[in-house]
Amino acid sequence: MSKFIDSCLGKLEEYVPGEQPQERKFIKLNTNEFPFPPAPEVIAAVSAAEVGKLRLYSDPTCRILKEKLAAQYGVQPENVFVGNGSDEVLNFAFAAYCRKGVAFPDISYGFYPVYARLYGVEPETVPLKDDFSVSAEDYFGKNKAILITNPNSPTGLLLPVSEIERIVRSNPDNVVMVDEAYVDFGGESAVPLIKKYDNVLVIGTFSKSRALAGARVGFAFGDAALIRDLEKIKYCTNPYNINRLSLVAAAAALDAQAYYDEKDALVAETRDKTRAALTALGFEATDSKGNFIFTKHERISGKTLYEALRSRGILVRHLGGERIREYIRITVGTPEQMETLIDKIKEILNSLD
Repeated sequence: MSKFIDSCLGKLEEYVPGEQPQERKFIKLNTNEFPFPPAPEVIAAVSAAEVGKLRLYSDPTCRILKEKLAAQYGVQPENVFVGNGSDEVLNFAFAAYCRKGVAFPDISYGFYPVYARLYGVEPETVPLKDDFSVSAEDYFGKNKAILITNPNSPTGLLLPVSEIERIVRSNPDNVVMVDEAYVDFGGESAVPLIKKYDNVLVIGTFSKSRALAGARVGFAFGDAALIRDLEKIKYCTNPYNINRLSLVAAAAALDAQAYYDEKDALVAETRDKTRAALTALGFEATDSKGNFIFTKHERISGKTLYEALRSRGILVRHLGGERIREYIRITVGTPEQMETLIDKIKEILNSLD
């Protein structure tokens, strides 16, 4: 780090992404990526002709993608914002709404405290209950912005939209953000709330359930005034924030929603079968509604299990932290990958004997 960096930035604790190995071949179950390729329509859309247009700037308004998102989710284009991954949407939302304070669960997406401190805010981390669930009452009348991941990560637990609405009603003068990165694997979306309340921002991504993690496309739904806030920040920082090929790929993905609905259902089915297999082996696991399993075993620590699986060619995520250090988070892969995972875990448990 140079001597020129601002002292406040130099003291930030960075978010640590999951491993992205470039050499050794792993079964990669550590970063909640989609286990299946994009729909054939998406692959066809990213054509040589579109690549030939890369000399031109992308559409800063993202008009076609906004219109398709609006049509699919039953809102108007003015209720849609498109960002460079949901991380950029969150970044802009923190800049716009969180400088006077923000509250979110103590166990959730690790980028939230990074964004808060980037903007000079010490976040209020609200403890999850002993069973890792969110209590809506803990967020009543906070007088600051609120951020709930739903389903939560890494726990996978879902807060009913009726409970989110109670939080929204109790904080009319602050924005309540709902990060729905994993909602398509068994969750319930809060998008309908944006038609009733002007302080709800629902954030989504193409990275998880639409197999476009590498394309970096996120979106948000909210009252038109909230969307204008985010657009203002975008045009002050990076107006061409989505590249041409990503816009094409995301639009094609929406046209192929039936493909993703089928694959999302398969991921959820595989998740539940794998959780049952783990339970039969003595594991404890939350009732995850995401594309991952949050689990632990009393006979082996989370770190040791992570290392044992890695040595056998399988990557999972060990997040650490006082309350969750004994857990690992396992991304749901293909059925075949999850069968291999169970075989390797049996091997590890047998080695303890």
